[in-house]
Amino acid sequence: MDTGLLIARLILGFGLAAHGAQKLFGWFGGYGLKGTGGFFEGLGFRPGALFAAAAGLGEFGGGLLTAAGLFGPVGPALIVVVMLVAMVTVHWRNGFFSSKNGIELGLMNTAGALAIAFAGPGAFSLDRVVRISQLSQPSTTWLVIAAAVVVAIVNLAVRRRPAPAPAS
Repeated sequence: MDTGLLIARLILGFGLAAHGAQKLFGWFGGYGLKGTGGFFEGLGFRPGALFAAAAGLGEFGGGLLTAAGLFGPVGPALIVVVMLVAMVTVHWRNGFFSSKNGIELGLMNTAGALAIAFAGPGAFSLDRVVRISQLSQPSTTWLVIAAAVVVAIVNLAVRRRPAPAPAS
């Protein structure tokens, strides 16, 4: 079980951290804060650079915390926030499959993050090394995940509808 959790944490965590690095630093073919901020503006998130930074930090920080197994459900919860907002604003209208830019990948990332959050980081984690176990208690995990959902809802609530494209 612990080896399986380590593998899942490393793949999900480093994958999301790399995705966040695209937004924050322009690494791995990303657009950095300026380019990603412009995209976010088009989605109705203003100021775009601020929301791009928040999403990038959620992915980058949440991914690294998850990979390291540090602070129990906090890293997975950050992933959940970003994925929920992305699924609603970008992917929902495209259906399920990622081949059509649907919710499939975001849903898989969310499911992986939730599974890791509720299973706990396992023996091969920094939480185990520094003896932090109280964060991985079921009641704490539920609270942290509930807070993540609330943050996602607030994020969506402050979004302004994108302006319609001008008629040709």
